[in-house]
Amino acid sequence: MTRPILWALGVLAVAAVAGGSMTERFARIGRGPAAAPAQLSAPLSASAAGVVQAAPGSDPSVTLAQDLSGHFRAHPQVDGQVLRMLVDTGATLCVFTREDAGRIGLTVAERDYTARVATANGTVPAARVRVREMRLGGITVRDVEALVLPGGRLETSLLGMSFLRRLRGFEVAAGRMILRG
Repeated sequence: MTRPILWALGVLAVAAVAGGSMTERFARIGRGPAAAPAQLSAPLSASAAGVVQAAPGSDPSVTLAQDLSGHFRAHPQVDGQVLRMLVDTGATLCVFTREDAGRIGLTVAERDYTARVATANGTVPAARVRVREMRLGGITVRDVEALVLPGGRLETSLLGMSFLRRLRGFEVAAGRMILRG
């Protein structure tokens, strides 16, 4: 019982050593059952991939329900593949499991793990990557900065601020998170 709570509240400090704008990065890693699927408040149309999107010309917003552990989970399309991600406003960057990185076509070699990440379970190497496109409902963000952790080091990929800060805004109230595209 204590381990999942500590894991969910653990802090992941990312010390990325890239150009001037990258300094220490922080992220929390959590666990819990999946939340209800995202819902859109804009007019809807279904895409070929089965992802619900806002109609052209509308201002998309996505509403996520809080899960039983208090987290928000999303299922964005990342470079065309649907991933299960934990929304983490404390994570400066999006962080992918090695398995999810493989699903979206990112090839990470051992020599690419040049950043160091401090977790509740110790320091972990991380590889810096960029994702061409992330879509959540009718919201699309391109050229997203992210990290990949080695296999077995992260249970669920994190949807961090490198995606969220590119939105018009987001808010949390009454067990819901509203993302505005």
